[in-house]
Amino acid sequence: MPRLHGSSLADGDPSRNLAIAQVTPFAWEVDNEVNQYVARVSGQLAARGHRVLVIAPSQSDDLVRETRRALRAQPEELLREGVRVLGVGEVLPFSPTRRRAASLPVDVARTIEEALGVLALDIVNVHEPFAPSASSVALRHSRALNVGSFHAPTERVLSTQLTRPLSRLLFARLDARTVSYAATRRLLQRFFPGDYEVIPPGADAPALRPANAVFELTMIATEERAAVRAFLRALRLLPADPPWHATVWSRRPAAPPATLPAAVRERVTFLDADQLSEGEALARADVAVLASDGDRPTPGTLVRALGSGAAVVASRLPVYEEVLAEGERGLMFEPGETETLAAHLEGLIASPARRARGAASRELQRSLSWVRVTDELERTYRRLISRRQDRPVEAATRQRLAQRPLIDVDLHMHTDHSYDCATPVEVLLAEARARGLGAIAVTDHNEISGALDAHAKAQALTVIVGEEIKTAEQGEVIGLFIEEKIPRGLTLAETIAEIHRQGGLVYVPHPFDRMHAVPDYEHLLAVVDDVDAIEVFNPRIAISEFNEEAVRFAAKYRIPAGAGSDAHVPQGLGSVRIRMRAFDGPDEFLQSLRDADIIRNPASLLYVQALKFLQTKAMPGSARRASRERRVRRATGRKS
Repeated sequence: MPRLHGSSLADGDPSRNLAIAQVTPFAWEVDNEVNQYVARVSGQLAARGHRVLVIAPSQSDDLVRETRRALRAQPEELLREGVRVLGVGEVLPFSPTRRRAASLPVDVARTIEEALGVLALDIVNVHEPFAPSASSVALRHSRALNVGSFHAPTERVLSTQLTRPLSRLLFARLDARTVSYAATRRLLQRFFPGDYEVIPPGADAPALRPANAVFELTMIATEERAAVRAFLRALRLLPADPPWHATVWSRRPAAPPATLPAAVRERVTFLDADQLSEGEALARADVAVLASDGDRPTPGTLVRALGSGAAVVASRLPVYEEVLAEGERGLMFEPGETETLAAHLEGLIASPARRARGAASRELQRSLSWVRVTDELERTYRRLISRRQDRPVEAATRQRLAQRPLIDVDLHMHTDHSYDCATPVEVLLAEARARGLGAIAVTDHNEISGALDAHAKAQALTVIVGEEIKTAEQGEVIGLFIEEKIPRGLTLAETIAEIHRQGGLVYVPHPFDRMHAVPDYEHLLAVVDDVDAIEVFNPRIAISEFNEEAVRFAAKYRIPAGAGSDAHVPQGLGSVRIRMRAFDGPDEFLQSLRDADIIRNPASLLYVQALKFLQTKAMPGSARRASRERRVRRATGRKS
């Protein structure tokens, strides 16, 4: 099991500590690269005053039972100071440490959903969140700001994933993405385009090394078999003097091949993880060798070898070149060129200036420090937190609004000034009053004339002049409290700027509904500072998960949540409404919206959609005009 430890740092601010979940897809008892990263970073974050939960599958029935008891009894205790590990059941199929597959996905998903539902988290950092895994489940259910961290570049895993489309959808919920290597970023951008910040991993500080009687070469055989064969072929080329010894260390039991010459076999020891840990193997090494041909590189091992203070010789792979700063931190050879590898080893053996433990420069040790890794990761967290709209309400405004009556408001509707609606303005106003609405926002598609007409004709009803504007390529956005028509076809940023120029508010409708033209998650992230409110419930959305995703987005960025019927026929008006204090102007509206309640009384989606079709498509033009006249007369009380 990875060790959790940190350092006593003075740069943490306990008064502003965060609640952070670190989620790994691997069983916590497995001491692999991802779990080591999670353990070291969690310890450092806790030392700075943050409250850290490690959410991981577990092979320990006791830990899983303890987690479930805590979630049901006192979940708030899980976010006390320090680090707490939550065991959520066995690993999902993504992890190679799976033991039993029966019913596990249900158990893991249920426990993670429960944990993320009851715990008030600021950040959920999911590691290797490919589906299906504990990390992908956490990303699906998180209501916090999400950071995705990707580690070793493994094209074999990415290119063979049958669930890549699901992973792509889930990755759309990431608010920030980090990678351990630029090579990982290049690979991920091929499969999952996006912005990735490179935060190189750290290594534990070197311990005092024992004095070796002979020069010790260590091959860490976490790579493919071809790497071990290349190392052994190079050993055959080394002279006997000065004396040397080689260790081939593997996580699994290994034995020397029968073809290995006896003279070399006497100088080589094969050890596995049960006999010696990777750290202990590196502690004995004068030279660490990584000879991958590119099939299964292990850059994390190379980082730890550098941190151990041993000299490093590695094959010239892009990720290894990156770690070794293109040869500044170690020697390299073309994959498979055993003669070059042997020459490098012979030179190191013969050199009186061979590197000893702790000989790594201070600059290198600082660059490999977990303090540096946590500094960069914490800056990413702080940057996301800073984008939340924690805007305090002025006491005078709050007191003024408290004295106002509560009214019901519908923030999204259309008139026959929209190309897809046949409801006259007079009918809309009469129906709104009849349904007990105190305020409405008229938001015709790419048109403001209907809203201006409604504003001029309204009696005992507040009408917000709005427009639902189609941007060039980034979906629709609503401007509320505007005065002039905004043309369609501008970029999202240009449309937002024009709304604000008019003193209006930017209101994002049905933001994640794949059936509408909507801004995607990344486009919203780019303008989130300029979004004034977001529609979190729209009864015309057929798939409830789209509304739920809008709820999560509004909550994590503290954006005021709105709702509207999106009515294209009078019968749909007020099917969802907001109960809020009466307001005067956009500033009071926005403050009142922050304390509003959303009341759902959804009409049948099929029914109102059928009425919309009948009124806008199925009727001949003459019949639609006659129907419009009849409805206007009824609404205004005029006789024929």
